[in-house]
Amino acid sequence: MQHRLLVTAAAVVALAAPLSSCGFDYATDRVYNVTSASENREGEVDVLSAVVVSAAAGSGTFIASLSNNVPDKEQTFTAVAGEDATVTAAEFEPIAISPGGLVNLAEPAAGIVLTGEFEAGDVVPLTVDFGNGERVSLNVPVVADDTGYWEGMDAS
Repeated sequence: MQHRLLVTAAAVVALAAPLSSCGFDYATDRVYNVTSASENREGEVDVLSAVVVSAAAGSGTFIASLSNNVPDKEQTFTAVAGEDATVTAAEFEPIAISPGGLVNLAEPAAGIVLTGEFEAGDVVPLTVDFGNGERVSLNVPVVADDTGYWEGMDAS
């Protein structure tokens, strides 16, 4: 009897860890975005850490990282604009994203200036266009130009 109890206890201890651990569809399999910025990973180009850095109400600079998911074809970032026409971007030269590459619009500064009805603390709906015809919609936070990582990045 004591032997059977000992074997049962050992089996319970041995199976407790594997049976109580993560199962299917566990949280560690999902992308976890630890940022206050906006992201979209649905197209051929990922728009990562998108923000508008603003030093004054009504103007700011669009900052994001653009990751080309196509390993053998260059992509081009061609436009950004407000979805409801209250935010417009100054003209800029299209920005090439090499095959499988990443472009950070903050380093070196691309200077994509936006104007419209927004200020730090707002969230603005923006549409980002690419040369392949893809259009990505994001709700992008407007962050202040005077603190932390974003300090001094507003080119407007």
